[in-house]
Amino acid sequence: MELEERVADLERRLAALEGAQRDAPRLDESDFWALNGLKEQLSEVGAADGGVLYTGSVRLPTGEEYAWQMGALTEGLLEEDWTVAAESFAALGHPVRLRLLREVLGGRRTAADLAELDEVGTTGQIYHHLRQLTGTGWLRTSGRGRYEVPPERVVPLLVAVATARP
Repeated sequence: MELEERVADLERRLAALEGAQRDAPRLDESDFWALNGLKEQLSEVGAADGGVLYTGSVRLPTGEEYAWQMGALTEGLLEEDWTVAAESFAALGHPVRLRLLREVLGGRRTAADLAELDEVGTTGQIYHHLRQLTGTGWLRTSGRGRYEVPPERVVPLLVAVATARP
């Protein structure tokens, strides 16, 4: 097979993969059942400025299951000091840290497991990233050098990733 044919074949296969990712199943957003429920709750408590709700029901590749929701009134959110969130966002703002979080959710729980991954850096760099993530609450140690995403942070983490997608 000539080089041009091979490149054309690779381009076709890449386009098919990109199309499959774009066409991946998503929740039906035409029926705003969660939004309608939120509006009803806000009406009952007299929250004229509205609010936000995020919720999820998750089964990880490890078999662990999490169900979680959180709501907040707009007024309270707009009055808070947002600078306290900067450190938490900064911890998520590094590609290696996001990769480490994804791998921990997938079952790699020790620094040694994580060090086996390609393109995550040296053991010292991995520990630096793990300290950043534990310091901001995205990870915690669960004994014997094992790490986990705290149950109350699993859904918020996935929400943060989902909201960052194009």
